[in-house]
Amino acid sequence: MPHDALIIGGSYAGLSAAMQLVRARRRVLVIDDGRPRNRFAARAHGVLTNDGKPGAEITASARAQVAAYPTAAFRMAEAVEVERIDGGFSLAFADGTRTRGRRLLLSHGVEDVLADIPGVKERWGRTALHCPWCHGYEIGGGPIGVLGRGDHAVQYAATVAEWGQVTLFMDLDVGLSPEDAHLLDRRGVTIEATPIARLEGEAPDLSGARLTDGRFVDLKAIFVGANVRVASPFAERLGCEMTDTPMGRVIKVDAMQQTTQPGVFAAGDLARAASNITLATSDGMIAAHGLFRSLIEEEAR
Repeated sequence: MPHDALIIGGSYAGLSAAMQLVRARRRVLVIDDGRPRNRFAARAHGVLTNDGKPGAEITASARAQVAAYPTAAFRMAEAVEVERIDGGFSLAFADGTRTRGRRLLLSHGVEDVLADIPGVKERWGRTALHCPWCHGYEIGGGPIGVLGRGDHAVQYAATVAEWGQVTLFMDLDVGLSPEDAHLLDRRGVTIEATPIARLEGEAPDLSGARLTDGRFVDLKAIFVGANVRVASPFAERLGCEMTDTPMGRVIKVDAMQQTTQPGVFAAGDLARAASNITLATSDGMIAAHGLFRSLIEEEAR
């Protein structure tokens, strides 16, 4: 086997895992297609020592640090197929070439499934946002929208209210418990039951939301509780179990980030409901330690 570990996804989780493994002098290949989930955001916030830096700058620095180790290898390419073989895994690239490794770490992330509202896509990552902890401070207060989707809408709006005056766009037909209504009232959240027809303003800026009844609601930004889907089908094709979260289906892992399939690990957004750079980095480190332990246990046998 030319590699001890094949890591599909070279963003925060994948690079964090690679750093741990190459420091153990393990042979690691990181495969990345250059399409990180946060590529739509101008800057990353809330990341210790990297607050306010562009995400691409953070990953470039991390990649350079990993590449300084002699057992690290990188390939900017699209992985299209992974299969289990004797002693590990075989991975195929879009150009038809293949490589092999003893263990597999999936860290290729997820795709955001945006609300089907005109104006959301062209503002995504700028004024149509997902994480208030990542972008709430930069809004600077004022009117903020929250698009309620699913059972977590109330808590989502109550959290976003820390950064501005929130209007929660929510279908009241789903019902609102007295406890939820009390929480929203105490947090100063206004509920708007009329659906949004479109977002308006000179994109990526936002001036507000036009409702289906013609009314206009002033907004500086809107938080969209987007659902997610795992960006590639590798996990399911390998037989890994999935688990449902409020944000969508992700890969089921144990405390060491191992999936339900031997030798296959997963880290980052594709293996958790809550997601940000710090959590992905932590998951990558844990996955590397679990993967390393599986290698030495095999070698001991």
